[in-house]
Amino acid sequence: MRLFAGFLFLLSLASGQTPESGTLPEHWPTGGPNCMEMQEFYVHQYNPNFYVLRQSGCTDYEKPFLYLIFGSDKALLWDTGSRNARVREAVDRLLERWLKANSRAGIPLVVMHSHKHGDHIAGDAQFAGRADTTLVKPDLASVQAFFGFRQWPEQNSTFDLGGRVLELIPIPGHTDDSLALYDRRTGILLTGDTVYPGRLYVNAAEFATFRQSIHRLAAFADTHPIAHVLGNHIEQTRTPFTDYPTGTKYQPEEHELALGAAHIFELDRVLQAMEKPARVPLRDLTIAVRLPTPR
Repeated sequence: MRLFAGFLFLLSLASGQTPESGTLPEHWPTGGPNCMEMQEFYVHQYNPNFYVLRQSGCTDYEKPFLYLIFGSDKALLWDTGSRNARVREAVDRLLERWLKANSRAGIPLVVMHSHKHGDHIAGDAQFAGRADTTLVKPDLASVQAFFGFRQWPEQNSTFDLGGRVLELIPIPGHTDDSLALYDRRTGILLTGDTVYPGRLYVNAAEFATFRQSIHRLAAFADTHPIAHVLGNHIEQTRTPFTDYPTGTKYQPEEHELALGAAHIFELDRVLQAMEKPARVPLRDLTIAVRLPTPR
């Protein structure tokens, strides 16, 4: 069945439903080595309606990625970053650029989160009170209510930005409110802190939930054309099975951001074969189970 996933782009091409193309950089600035010329956010235009922002390690070693997606009726911001950065200013500049390019006076903004950890919600307060802005609170009840989930986590939900349908996939395990976002227009799958080139943290008590979420995510990726799997961090180096230590700000030899559906399939296969929670390094990511502290 998973051989089919590799041919979905060819099938969509034959049916005239080719996902929109775009570009990703081979390497992202991380800040440093001495932070003398610091930018708080590095911005890359994947295509005219999809932007990727990366917070500088000079502001916070977490260096999270944020995503800004435009439809004809709404724009959506995925996460607000970590500490010590003026995220609203960076986002407002991109909104102004898009409005000018599209001869528009304004567009409503929806701010949501991949999950509720502090390095992804720290900029929320900067959007409080912003005109024409909806901030979805980073907790499970708010996410379920706003996006209309009735059977969490088995049921997916959709959110239309206006001619651009996003599919939201519950993937609890890293946190109870963790989500993946699939953009049908580009074939990009955003996976937060659940799948990315780094340490996939999960508490041992949530291991079964995490494993089930990855299995559902693999089933989704098996039946949809996936251009890129984009997470929220890079912690791996270019050397297979090797990551940067926690707290590293400057990562000149880091792994590329994009993973693919094959990484999800590999992760699912390994997790399903595991008899008990454990730390398992893979080529491009690490299953980083947090085991209970012995008393």
